[in-house]
Amino acid sequence: MEVGRKVADKQHITIKGVKEGLVFLLDDACDFASLLEELRYKLEKSHQQVLTGPLIHVQVKLGSRECSEEQKEAIQDLIRSQGNLLVQSIETDKPKAEAQVAEKDQLKLMTGVIRSGQTVAHDGHLLLIGDVNPGGTICCTGDIYVLGALRGMAHAGDQGREDAIIAASLLKPTQLRIAEVISRPPDEWLSTDAAMEFAYLNESQMQIDKLSQLHRFRKDPIVFKGV
Repeated sequence: MEVGRKVADKQHITIKGVKEGLVFLLDDACDFASLLEELRYKLEKSHQQVLTGPLIHVQVKLGSRECSEEQKEAIQDLIRSQGNLLVQSIETDKPKAEAQVAEKDQLKLMTGVIRSGQTVAHDGHLLLIGDVNPGGTICCTGDIYVLGALRGMAHAGDQGREDAIIAASLLKPTQLRIAEVISRPPDEWLSTDAAMEFAYLNESQMQIDKLSQLHRFRKDPIVFKGV
């Protein structure tokens, strides 16, 4: 019984009631064995009054702890040992840095025409359904996709991202820039091909290819963010 009190006193696990059922908040700093020990104690001893009766849905929050499938199974089996508990999810929070990167890798949709003197800036990837007229500018930290004519200036990867691309249905800009590399027509990339094309960097040189070849250059998916 003394061991049980010590386990309970550590409070590595917090059980909260929510509208959908229960949330188990598990400490992400303690060792896994101690976590299981306290979980077993709370399920079998200290929380018997709460964990009885009708079916209860349970969400398990692991914080930033990375668990193997075997460890998740051990947690799930222990909770399932209480006949009225049904585990709905076991989730690990993304580190803030990863969450920020994921946000920036989303694709924002924009419609309209960017006219002479107008500048559109975006932190992430941008899809424009419309034209960029001469004198108009798009500047993004990620990729730029134009479903229309790009006749103005486009700067992708403006914070130094050299794997960014610039794609357009009609690629005839006054200037292209990826990271710190600048190219102007007709240098390096100008094409008379009517197919959609994209500009990219290869060994710090700007090059152009058909958009159908993008899969060779870009492997990771981009998440659509919406308007």
